[in-house]
Amino acid sequence: MSFTKRRVMIVDDSQAILVVMQAIMSELDIESVTTCRSAAQAVEKIRQTPHQYDIVFTDLNMPEMDGMEFIRQLGLLKYSGGIVIISEMDEKVIDLASNLAKQSSAHLIGNISKPVQLIDVERMLKKTDTYTLHNRNRVEYITEDELLHAISYNEITPFYQPKVHRGDKKVKSIEVLARIVSKKDGKIILPERFIPVAEELDLINLITFQLFEKATDEFSVIKSELHYPLKLAFNLSPVQLGDLSCPDKLALILEINRLKPSDIILELTENQPIDKPVQLETLNRLRIRGFDISLDDFGTGFTNLRQLKALPFTEIKIDRSLITHIESDRFAQVIIDGLIDIAQNQNIDIVAEGIERIEELQYLERYKHSLLMQGFLISKPKALAELVRWLHSWQRMINSNS
Repeated sequence: MSFTKRRVMIVDDSQAILVVMQAIMSELDIESVTTCRSAAQAVEKIRQTPHQYDIVFTDLNMPEMDGMEFIRQLGLLKYSGGIVIISEMDEKVIDLASNLAKQSSAHLIGNISKPVQLIDVERMLKKTDTYTLHNRNRVEYITEDELLHAISYNEITPFYQPKVHRGDKKVKSIEVLARIVSKKDGKIILPERFIPVAEELDLINLITFQLFEKATDEFSVIKSELHYPLKLAFNLSPVQLGDLSCPDKLALILEINRLKPSDIILELTENQPIDKPVQLETLNRLRIRGFDISLDDFGTGFTNLRQLKALPFTEIKIDRSLITHIESDRFAQVIIDGLIDIAQNQNIDIVAEGIERIEELQYLERYKHSLLMQGFLISKPKALAELVRWLHSWQRMINSNS
């Protein structure tokens, strides 16, 4: 993986650390490196050009403004990149630092210990590349006319990606992912190119209900391939929680397709806070009706561990930025240990999403009684016919190993 185009800032009051970090960046072929001897200097540079840096490496123990205050300031400046702490951290400090960063709307990727090693810096750069907000920032969105055409011509199409239990390997639920599939040439447009546009134009409900109707209609085909219960999972934007009629509309579509709310998981992304009274009322109404509620992309947004106990989630999905290279990432290991404890105490399912490497799968073996798995290593999102073929293959694999 090439890091040539990465734009890095290093903040440390030790000139020796700055020299070492610069040498490591040079070894990794990173040309754009900015160093600061104080957090105040770094804040000023980022204030002037907040989108200039992809990742900031910072010490914690610095004079005048320490690392935690610096991270808080980055949140106030709406810095959208990843943050890595250059310091030895015990488990309690990691947990607290992560929560404080979230409260400040800053994204803490992890920590590396001194003396700094090239392999650790490289791992953090890879994790930053998987940070989903970065990917969204570089997306070329479709136009309003293109989106309206897709909705009018019923081109919103469900693709499916299974969540598999780590222990018994059974498919526990299948996430429904929106795609635009052109009826003219079969071209597929991914959701990051049109969902933000739909939210901005207040068209997200039309897309959701079109997707919901198609997938619930196809669910009978999926269920006929398996001989045990499973659920369908749909993504719901926090924006949609502002619509108090949302639970009634979803329930009506289910009734038409002879399904119950208990057959459905609604996945809420973490990219916006869920704290307005109307959002909380809608969230509660969905749970009262019997829908399961999942917190998607945990680790990239606004929800901290303590809030998970207060909101009525039945599932938490750990973002791939925490799963990537988890076998060697102490920071991510501590966060996931904390999540597993909460899950066991609160009867919440935990999903590790974005699994792409066998090493990640092997590390997660220790949680096999408490964890669901999702990712390209298991299955990429698939259209219905392709999903059915995958289910046949997966069932044969389970039966041959039993």
